Amino acid sequence: MLILYINVVFFGAVPFNNPIPTKSLNMDINRRNFLRKTAAASAGIGLATVIPSGVWAARVAPSDRINIAVIGCRNFGFKILRDHLDNEDTRCVAMCDVDEGVLNERAETIRKEYNQQPTLYSDFRKMLEQSDIDAVIIGTPDHWHCLNMVYCLQAGKDVYIEKPLANTIGECNIMVSAADRYNQIVQVGQQQRSNRAFRESIGLVRNGSLGKLRKVKIWGNFNYGLGTPFRDDEPVPEGVDYNMWLGPAPERPFNRSRFHGSWRHYWDYGGGLMSDWGVHLIDMGLWVNDLIDAPEEVMTFATNNSGQQRQRETFDTMTVVYPKKDYVISWEMTAGIQSGPWGKSYGVAFICDNGTVITDRHGYRVIPEWDGGTQSHKADATEISGIREAHPYHVRNFLDCIKSREKPVCPPSTARAAAIHVHVPNIAARTGESLLVWDDVNSRFTNSDKANELVTPSYRAPWKLPEITR
Repeated sequence: MLILYINVVFFGAVPFNNPIPTKSLNMDINRRNFLRKTAAASAGIGLATVIPSGVWAARVAPSDRINIAVIGCRNFGFKILRDHLDNEDTRCVAMCDVDEGVLNERAETIRKEYNQQPTLYSDFRKMLEQSDIDAVIIGTPDHWHCLNMVYCLQAGKDVYIEKPLANTIGECNIMVSAADRYNQIVQVGQQQRSNRAFRESIGLVRNGSLGKLRKVKIWGNFNYGLGTPFRDDEPVPEGVDYNMWLGPAPERPFNRSRFHGSWRHYWDYGGGLMSDWGVHLIDMGLWVNDLIDAPEEVMTFATNNSGQQRQRETFDTMTVVYPKKDYVISWEMTAGIQSGPWGKSYGVAFICDNGTVITDRHGYRVIPEWDGGTQSHKADATEISGIREAHPYHVRNFLDCIKSREKPVCPPSTARAAAIHVHVPNIAARTGESLLVWDDVNSRFTNSDKANELVTPSYRAPWKLPEITR
């Protein structure tokens, strides 16, 4: 019998440890979003069609309001900022970006939609001198994450930082040490840990009703993973501080294929589709068994197999196997296509003795195994769809933890494990190693000197890799 659940608005009971606080669960339709996006409906129930967000914000005492700043305003940094500001107890007081055009455009949006006028900066170090900032969103390219976060923590700010935690294993280690040293609240943007579909599907695996977990099959297929068309180098656009954008990365001429929206296809700044989507999905394969350790062995096959010549350094085709003690995790990536197993371009399949749970961000489906002896299914066939994206819940968890000083659902120590699980295969692909063995105690590979050269980056002067002392 098929049990069908359609678009449940709130999470309901969470079937395993570390539930999202109740306050986090009720943010699907908050007052600001409702009034901003459904003015016509407001008129129909006797409300004014436009009510400034400041009216609702006035209900929160200034002492309870969290002052937010953001570094990197173009893409997800700005989206996450809006997710913060859709809560009544937040205010944007500062914004920073190396592209003056992007900065001014985003600041104007904040002024119009939230009636707030943050102070604008091109240098995040100068921004951190602003004394009223409580928390900082880091939405910069991956190669900036380590410096951004350490500077913020040293300035006494709580941090919401986009994934992956950092662009290298060595930087991840530094960031975990910094989070421990400065004792601030840090939430890493692996928001699937706040996603109802993954929480409930993992709960089904953990409660034993599906039998023993055998495999976690993960895949991600997206056109954009191919990279961008070839472009010539060109002068730096007006209003862009390109030297600051490069930061600790090696000096290179300006090229739009390595800039806005496409930087992640170059090793100096990112790790391609592997570290963009892979870090989210592989994290679920670890979370199902509460693993926060780095991988011990990783088997990798990687190539550029699409036949398309694109301007990129990362790979378009990868297969990775992570042997674990009681199960195995596999990752399949095929850039340039938009289809995959069970008709999904991406997903996670938890394969158990009694059934398989196929999950993405919007729902999950249980496919039960058949018992020939009893002539019945070994588990209930279940399907849930229409689940909302989890960014607002992940943000609310961060805000609640700022107030309670409790640990958020994805601290750096947790995010480090997922990041290393994507960095090791990328290192294997770059060095041509099919098997890498990782010694996490000494933070080195035991079977490849070439791979060890890519564990920790060399920063371009005057930037220096942070040193964290206890």
